[in-house]
Amino acid sequence: MGRSRPGYETAQGLIPPSIILGLGFTGERLARRLLLRASQRGGEVFAVVRNAERFRPLQSIGLKLLPWSADGPKSGFLCHAIPPLPEAENIAIREKIESLAPRRILYISSTGVYGAAIEIEADTPAVPNDERGRQRIREEQWIAAGNWSSLILRSAAIYGPGRGVHRAIREGRLPRGSAAQVVSRIHVDDLAALAEAGLLSDVSGAWPVADDLPCASAEIGSWLARLLGLPVSAGEQRKITISGRRVDGSAIRILLGVVLDYPTWQSGILASLAEEQFLAPIVRG
Repeated sequence: MGRSRPGYETAQGLIPPSIILGLGFTGERLARRLLLRASQRGGEVFAVVRNAERFRPLQSIGLKLLPWSADGPKSGFLCHAIPPLPEAENIAIREKIESLAPRRILYISSTGVYGAAIEIEADTPAVPNDERGRQRIREEQWIAAGNWSSLILRSAAIYGPGRGVHRAIREGRLPRGSAAQVVSRIHVDDLAALAEAGLLSDVSGAWPVADDLPCASAEIGSWLARLLGLPVSAGEQRKITISGRRVDGSAIRILLGVVLDYPTWQSGILASLAEEQFLAPIVRG
């Protein structure tokens, strides 16, 4: 797993609780990292969920599941990983966060907030050009104005086992959107490492997050087809347009002391295929 700075304790030597809102693709990976930390240094890890049955495997290794209506631990570290929802649901999420009174919030946002910009760096202004991006910005602003410290990670396209261009190609589908557009990505385990480090740090602000090798989906498709001996179908293509962005995510990695396990999409896809048991496990030197 990606390496990060160690977290910190309270003045009394206690590890504050960690709470995850949004136990999805990234949230689950973050939960596993936090549970490993808790097993080594103490503390508890919670997740607020609506359907506990989905998450029994995580509960069996120590994750404490909180029904949405239940009270939770106060003054903890909270990761907000829920994407934009209809306004009534967004309001309910904010009310839940306020009831938990966290000391710190890490919010996983998206590079979609940069709108039409195609070269993204740490100081690039966020100027969203669609409603989803504007929703993200409103949530960022609400979090940044709260009575807690906060850090916002604006993630590039997230991929990993079972999700991403490699999965689409294996299923005979072209990558979504324009395959010729250059896109930045981040492996889910690297995003989880950044989220863990950011959650337990005192770094603030809003930062873009990506690996070091943006590329067009068509390039991945050609590489994967050669690797696996698969045809790239000209058939089903999702009618979803995504902007072509080159994202420099190095600034926040330096601040948090995180080294990516998968700095390129080749290494990340090979690891994903191995975890999917599609290839023999990859052993890194």
